[in-house]
Amino acid sequence: MASASSPLFGGATVAQLYRSAFKAFPEKKAIVSDSCTYSYADLEKRSNQIARLFQTQGLQRQNAIAFLVGNRAEAIAAIIAAQLIGLKNVSLHPMASEEDHLFVLKDAGVKVLIVDGQKFAARAQSIADHAVVDRVLDLDDSSSCLGLMSMALTMDDGALARDMVAPADDPTEITKLSYTGGTTGRSKGILHSHRTVVTMINYLLATYEWPAQIRYLATTPISHAAGALILPTFLRGGTVYLMEKYDAEDFLKRVTLHQINCTFLVPTQIYGLLDLPTLSEYDFSSLALILYGAAPIAPARLEQALEKMGQIFGQLYGQAEAPMALTYLSRKDHDLKRPHLLRSCGRVIPGNQVKLLSPNCEEAAVGEVGELCVRGPLVMDGYLNRPDENEKAFAGNWLHTGDMARMDEHGYVYIVDRVKDMIISGGFNVYPSEIENCLAQHPVVAMSAVIGLPDEKWGEAVTAVVILKAGSMLTEQQVIDYVVTHKGVVNAPKKVFFETELPLTALGKVNKKMIRSKYSEI
Repeated sequence: MASASSPLFGGATVAQLYRSAFKAFPEKKAIVSDSCTYSYADLEKRSNQIARLFQTQGLQRQNAIAFLVGNRAEAIAAIIAAQLIGLKNVSLHPMASEEDHLFVLKDAGVKVLIVDGQKFAARAQSIADHAVVDRVLDLDDSSSCLGLMSMALTMDDGALARDMVAPADDPTEITKLSYTGGTTGRSKGILHSHRTVVTMINYLLATYEWPAQIRYLATTPISHAAGALILPTFLRGGTVYLMEKYDAEDFLKRVTLHQINCTFLVPTQIYGLLDLPTLSEYDFSSLALILYGAAPIAPARLEQALEKMGQIFGQLYGQAEAPMALTYLSRKDHDLKRPHLLRSCGRVIPGNQVKLLSPNCEEAAVGEVGELCVRGPLVMDGYLNRPDENEKAFAGNWLHTGDMARMDEHGYVYIVDRVKDMIISGGFNVYPSEIENCLAQHPVVAMSAVIGLPDEKWGEAVTAVVILKAGSMLTEQQVIDYVVTHKGVVNAPKKVFFETELPLTALGKVNKKMIRSKYSEI
């Protein structure tokens, strides 16, 4: 009898999934951008050419390759090419600092960096000057050398076979290195084998309420969540439409023009749509599914979204260590008649084992708060060169997400807050997200962030940083009184600061580390 580790029981690779989509839908449109359109056959040919070029550049299986690119069809072809020959893909976030980029490139041992020179020429030159990679290749031609796309065309001798590059076929290999946002310290490299990524793709296909003929608009960087939805779209024979830079009105125009029926937005993008005075003037009736996630959404704003845009929202919850598909709140559960569900991140997706555990790994009772922990094939292989972090993350043979949550009797999960964000004030546990959700219901509060600051009397003082809607006025005491009325005195801020904007991380999340640093000095 074959052992469990035998190739007989091995799974598919990401490259094999791309190849199956190419073969199934050769004549259909795969990608539409402002500058070009690729059919599936076009995309396969470009990916094969670039894969051959990578091989001529000396890249070998399981070498690391990094991408600093915008939302371009050429970038997607290059990312697929890396998968075809079994490279480890590293995506650099377009909004990250140079210091972060250099750290990731060095930490991951990246050999070659692919850059979109139209957007990142200066950063590319600086990275090349630091010599942390063997070679930097621009997607486009420059005055001094050919770009990646032009060089790849030389790989075509006029008789390019469809399957010239045999797809990588070892599912145990690492296919992707993701890096954490680094808001609590230096970023960690997360190792994802094909097992994790293929599991994620299957969960997404089985769980999300995809339209029959997908027309998916990528509005956020394909280096992160938006990019994870590209392969599922391809496997259904859908079309990916690329938006280089998000703007609310431009988004609505593209939805109308292309009859977009599926997209992914982060909560701040949804807020921008809701606050757009001209929203009702646009026809967005083609939208059947707006997936959202990556950061908590205020239930009060979600109610507004349902009222203005309809019951077309689906909430995804996951984290980089178990990406995109831990729980899902379906469209039907976005129900104004059951408003309590708008605070939930949905039910556990079948295939994941989830428990809410105490610090000593005892399971929380129904309705009680515990740390959300998970097991299953979606879980990462571990952190790169971080054995101590692996030991903490996998304590008790569970992946500890760091998210505090409770589960109701119907299996709906409610994220209370991050473990690191919980405030202990006067001996009581205070969850900032609950106060932020409370403030989001105030008619003149646009956004808020709640943190704990060291305090001699309270241990930690609940502190609110508040952004008001344009032209509005509010005093510190009015904010405090509002929270006392709606959440009780324990949750009331001891201090309130008013700002015009909140700092964000490269992933578009509120940067509480930066906020704490600023206000701890006051």
